[in-house]
Amino acid sequence: MNKNPIIVALDVETAAEAREIINELRENVGAFKIGLQLFSAAGASFVREVVESGVKIFLDLKFHDIPTTVAKASIEVARMGVWMFNVHALGGGEMMRRAVEAVSEVCAKENLTKPKIIGVTVLTSSNEETLREVGIENPSNTQVVNLARLSAKCGLDGVVASPHEVAAIRKNVKNEKFLIVTPGIRSQAAKTEERRPGNKDQFETYEDQKRVMTAVKALKAGSDFLVIGRPILQAKDKISAVSKILEEISFKKDF
Repeated sequence: MNKNPIIVALDVETAAEAREIINELRENVGAFKIGLQLFSAAGASFVREVVESGVKIFLDLKFHDIPTTVAKASIEVARMGVWMFNVHALGGGEMMRRAVEAVSEVCAKENLTKPKIIGVTVLTSSNEETLREVGIENPSNTQVVNLARLSAKCGLDGVVASPHEVAAIRKNVKNEKFLIVTPGIRSQAAKTEERRPGNKDQFETYEDQKRVMTAVKALKAGSDFLVIGRPILQAKDKISAVSKILEEISFKKDF
């Protein structure tokens, strides 16, 4: 990753748009994320194309199915050569363990580089009301920590979590190598903020994402990687947008 924590979310409609963004930013960011939209439009062949060009890819498909299905899908993702992919931690311990075991086995057998496998905890579009709708009574931070602990216990390399839960995960998962990948990142310059009642931390809102934060605060809390989409993709000058974010986080000496 060259110690660059930025993962650009390729939330675009076509492979052509994604190629333009990759070509423009590949020397300025650590990796790119391919999610459901682009994967549905361009498919596995595009993922392989990008990986073969030397770009690190976080494949964000959030597998959540019976253990056998997720294990087999995880094997195929490993064969694509992606750097990292994710599964829904709500799929349970057996599902996550089977995915880790299947990937480890096929990578050893076929001499493949083992991808990082991370668990999705609670989506940044969710809040307490959203969780209650599906029968989860725990507050979002409690639910995230519980799922992070389970992910670590099952051998996953880390989790996806909003920046507001990062510090709690670091406190409860005693593994320095456990990765925390943080979406919902907004630039300092473009942010809009409001306050949660009884919460001193700034709580920012942006369209469909409810639990977001600036890059600086996320890294200070303990995030390893920052998934950033709209603040970069919607900028007139994408390279400049990336540079400004990197300047904001320059307190980290090793970046």
